[in-house]
Amino acid sequence: MYRLQPLVDIAELCHRQGLRDVILSPGSRCAPLTLAFARHPHLRVRSIPDERAAAFIALGLAQQTGQPVVLVCTSGTAALNYGPAVAEAFYQNVPLLLLTADRPPEWIDQWDGQTIRQAHVYGRHAKWSRELPVSYEHPDAAWHINRQVNEAINYARETPAGPVHLNIPVREPFYPDPAEPYGYSDAVRVIAMSADAPELSEAQYRALRDEWQTYERILVVAGQGRPTAAFRQVLKRLSEKTGAVLVGDVLSNLHDLPGVVDRPDALLMKGEQAALQPDLLITFGQSVISKNLKLFLRKHAPRAHWHVQPAGEVPDTFQTLTRVIRTEPSRFFSRVSRGLRASPRSYAETWRAANQRVRQATDRFFQHQPFGEFGALSAVVQHLPKGTQVHVANSMAIRYVNFLGLPARRDLTLFANRGTSGIDGSSSTAVGAALATNQPVVLITGDLAFFYDRNAFWHQEPLPNLRIVLLNNHGGGIFRMIDGPRQQPELEPFFETRQALRAENTARDFGMTYYFAEGKEALRRHLPDFFNQTSDRPRLLEIETHNLTNADVFDQYKQMLRAGEKL
Repeated sequence: MYRLQPLVDIAELCHRQGLRDVILSPGSRCAPLTLAFARHPHLRVRSIPDERAAAFIALGLAQQTGQPVVLVCTSGTAALNYGPAVAEAFYQNVPLLLLTADRPPEWIDQWDGQTIRQAHVYGRHAKWSRELPVSYEHPDAAWHINRQVNEAINYARETPAGPVHLNIPVREPFYPDPAEPYGYSDAVRVIAMSADAPELSEAQYRALRDEWQTYERILVVAGQGRPTAAFRQVLKRLSEKTGAVLVGDVLSNLHDLPGVVDRPDALLMKGEQAALQPDLLITFGQSVISKNLKLFLRKHAPRAHWHVQPAGEVPDTFQTLTRVIRTEPSRFFSRVSRGLRASPRSYAETWRAANQRVRQATDRFFQHQPFGEFGALSAVVQHLPKGTQVHVANSMAIRYVNFLGLPARRDLTLFANRGTSGIDGSSSTAVGAALATNQPVVLITGDLAFFYDRNAFWHQEPLPNLRIVLLNNHGGGIFRMIDGPRQQPELEPFFETRQALRAENTARDFGMTYYFAEGKEALRRHLPDFFNQTSDRPRLLEIETHNLTNADVFDQYKQMLRAGEKL
């Protein structure tokens, strides 16, 4: 038997466990794993040289497939570069299987090349972490490796899903002898895990209904997620039947539901909104973008706050939590609504009327504004092709889109790395999504996020369905729009991070069709062709604007909201 057969069989076990996508980054210490996955006939294997980009690309793939994506890297700092994506995956509940090759344990801290302390290197941001044995002579070692890989895959999938890590010390020689038989064992053992979300008893539902009926003003806040069509119908019926108010910013992907309050950040820009205070707050999903919603609910606390989540740690974002309900949100809302009486409609009408006023005011606002990134993005959003997956980078890009909202179309789905809210992997995550789907994938990004993550495109994978909208204000424009940094004399050299780059050379380097717009007419002229899907390569639209103009337009927008009609 081949000396490294237990490592070769990791690839076969991944296949038999239903995994399909593997991202490799070149290296020597990881050679046994690289060969095992690269030679496997039933796995989709891609090579991404930059480990940081590779991990975010895997994140984008796993978001689409719902299955763990395998990552393989060599020893040393290569493993550290997975770190940002591991943290993002942990907070977004995205399954990843991280396989990091390592030096044998006796060589740690001995000044050997590419050797660091890799065991448990991701700390508490890995859902589960183990180290495999370094020698395989005894049959128990092969049994142990098989068991650990099975456990890793099962834990990555188990609710709440997340990243898991296997550190794999490897001794030389790494490469098989050409005369040596090479293949996968027929007797690879699969340990399956069957799990279902917990369910409440009918008595528990009766108690919840009885308590629900003691409240008049019910507010349901949806966090980041991708609700199924069936769940969307459950929420629609709940709102129509009970009079509960459904609030969801762009992360919730509920923008097309009738009556949904989709502009909470803009709606709550005014300081005092006591008339909107709920009696009962029910939350589900992950994070929300809206700082104004968080501040509002912390100040105008409900009498009770239920959070619905089947497993895992539960945050207390609004500082109001009173009950954790351990079941799937779709099941909960479907079951609890049976037999509920309708609440007074005036509370829902107050929220929805305010939301409609904000929508109309936002649409009117851009008619008389100078060209800037906020207005340009408004035009881009209205032109999104059918079936688009919209990936939005952090900083001002996601804030703009949250104020604008998405068109009320079911065929649009939004993604953003709001687990940790960093700018470091937005492009790579969009690339991963584009590799996993034939749908149009549109990345909306700022200049710092884009240039920071250029290695997202440093590979040989075709991306004909990828469209990149780059808002280039030549600096960190967000710092000119928030109180604090913009009032400091150090704003320009130390906060804005001024840069003179344009993206034309980047587009040329990576074979992208390039468009440039610095005014309304050029943008209007480019958008139809830019979004045309008959292309064999990605397209990049660079929209150049000026920070002072952008800051002034955004200030005027906020002033309009604050001076608006009393809610």
